[in-house]
Amino acid sequence: MHDARHAQIAVLASLVALGLLALDFQISPAAAGVTLAAALATQLVAARLTRAAFDARSALISGLSLVLLLRSDALGWHALAALLAIGSKFVLRVRGKHFMNPTNFALVALLLATDRVWISPGQWGSGPLLAAALVAGACWVLPRARGDVTLAFLGAWCALLFGRALWLGDPLAIPLHQLESGALLLFAGFMISDPRSLPDARAARIAFALAVAALAYALRFRLFEPNALLFALAALSPATPLIDHLLPGTRFAWRGAGRAASEEPHVEAPLPSRSGRVGAALAGR
Repeated sequence: MHDARHAQIAVLASLVALGLLALDFQISPAAAGVTLAAALATQLVAARLTRAAFDARSALISGLSLVLLLRSDALGWHALAALLAIGSKFVLRVRGKHFMNPTNFALVALLLATDRVWISPGQWGSGPLLAAALVAGACWVLPRARGDVTLAFLGAWCALLFGRALWLGDPLAIPLHQLESGALLLFAGFMISDPRSLPDARAARIAFALAVAALAYALRFRLFEPNALLFALAALSPATPLIDHLLPGTRFAWRGAGRAASEEPHVEAPLPSRSGRVGAALAGR
């Protein structure tokens, strides 16, 4: 079967093209070029330093996601975002696995470090249905990606938004409007569902998705943080190595990707211990 990352790249590239040509996403061609070039260059240098094979696919996915979300008035910040995103895969690792989604890490790091960058969720508006459909479709064209996490997160987020509206007596048009966001679907389809940085066991992944939704809800509606989804994922991701230790599962490997095609080993099975068997049973394997 073909590597599912090709479909991810196609969807993200289509969104970038739509943003440039039709949907007024205010994407600067120069910023897009700098971001993608920096992402690919960082991937190449890191692969050389770690003696791994160069694989452009992961860098393109992170770079395209940054192009869609990150805005700045200086090209240097776009280059730095790509450097942080790709570099984090090689630096922030425990037992051979990176635990932060690269795009999420870069966005949150820069948001905390400077006021020269910002996220532009409003660019999607509430009506670009074609763009939203493309992002949602990505959740289904990745047969070996963690679609269970996407569904669990979206289910929990919908329940929280509609529950809040019912509790406050608000019209249901309000949560429906809050859900009409391509940025939300981009987060659910490409960021929180990143299979290489999620807990390995299925039960742990579902619990992780629910926890991100709950924390994001608190940040958004209690602390009024507009980038609540990003900060919630970044805050909880460092717990992934501990979760994997307590509840082991089979580590994800892209279907169709050989050992030489990735900066990480292609397959890593859980240790044949009693705890591993318990984790596999809880994960439904």
